[in-house]
Amino acid sequence: MSATSAFPSVEEQLPVFHRGAVDLLSEAELKRKLERALAEQRPLRIKFGMDPSSADLHFGHAVQLLKLRALQELGHQIVLIVGDATAMVGDPSGKNTLRPQLGRDEVEANLQTYTAQAGLVLDMARTEIRRNSSWFDAMSFEEVLRLTGRMTVAQMLQRETFQKRLQAEEPIGIHEFLYPLMQGWDSVEVRADVELGGTDQLFNLHRGRDLQAQMGQEAQVVLTLPLINGTDGRKMSKSYGNAIGLTDSPEDIFGKTMSLTDEVMETWFVYLTAVDEAEIAEVLAGHPREAKARLGWELVRSVHGAAAADGARAAFDQRFRAKALPDDIPERTFRFEAEGIPLFALLAKLELATSSSDGRRKVEQGGVRLDGEVVKDPRFVVVAPAEPLLIQVGKRNFLRVGAE
Repeated sequence: MSATSAFPSVEEQLPVFHRGAVDLLSEAELKRKLERALAEQRPLRIKFGMDPSSADLHFGHAVQLLKLRALQELGHQIVLIVGDATAMVGDPSGKNTLRPQLGRDEVEANLQTYTAQAGLVLDMARTEIRRNSSWFDAMSFEEVLRLTGRMTVAQMLQRETFQKRLQAEEPIGIHEFLYPLMQGWDSVEVRADVELGGTDQLFNLHRGRDLQAQMGQEAQVVLTLPLINGTDGRKMSKSYGNAIGLTDSPEDIFGKTMSLTDEVMETWFVYLTAVDEAEIAEVLAGHPREAKARLGWELVRSVHGAAAADGARAAFDQRFRAKALPDDIPERTFRFEAEGIPLFALLAKLELATSSSDGRRKVEQGGVRLDGEVVKDPRFVVVAPAEPLLIQVGKRNFLRVGAE
């Protein structure tokens, strides 16, 4: 829907804003903005900031991008702030150490990939892209001092991240105090109606409201979404090897999704797909493998289209069926603790490895498969499966393990 088309009713739009939201401040303000936008046939300006502090985006970043696409499809104007100035400061949100500052060359190199990757999800032809260096580079030192005067040190130290670092006697750089102010000033510059961010951004998002009010603008509505875990249940990070990249091939996205822990599937369905919540419950009530296949299909479709998703599912099924399995696979049961057990330890317990260290080595060398998928993280936690789990070690050792 284009910004000039008739908007859906407020009652139709609110569930789209609400889905998956952790904080919505406030719904009353949002309703007023939507009612006015509907009356004036004017799209809301919905701001989202992306600092090019690394080269690639993964599906952890896609939580916000997919929400932005849903709001874009309602007809609203997405304003993508490319934080080439804020990236040189470094966002202290959730950090327990002093962050290294990036140089312009490094930021610029990362920037080259960002808009292209965001375009895998957003309609970039309808997205307003602004570099915040365009206003921060133009500021005089006097103007910077005036900006810093809009917030006190006491207010800044209310931030939980800074409190923890002070208590732990960890250093806090003066430049880190600038970051929330810079992010808030972005909202003033683009006259944001709504700002979207992760739950770790709540402090920064409120600074936009404060600064807009000080500058005589109507305060933006704040909408936060959670941070999601990776394929092994830990925080999604490429350093952990548990991330699924937006630029991964359809086959890789589908295959990695099939290695998800069962516990994270509902969260991924809610935050990374547009599947109706009633249908999600129905899918999750079925066999976990089919639920993961549906999730994998949805993730591939979101960045590569339905045809690529069909192809990735077919390729995976073909590989899975083609793996020669013996007819007489032994079966046994195992008492899983509620928190699960690391894969390397499970192999030792099941006598598929001579010791925990041998189990770790087998996993790290890529010699272990769970339900046909190679798992290379020896710390991967195996929880009690709803259906017997097929474990393959090497080419010939197979075991189906059910939960006691």
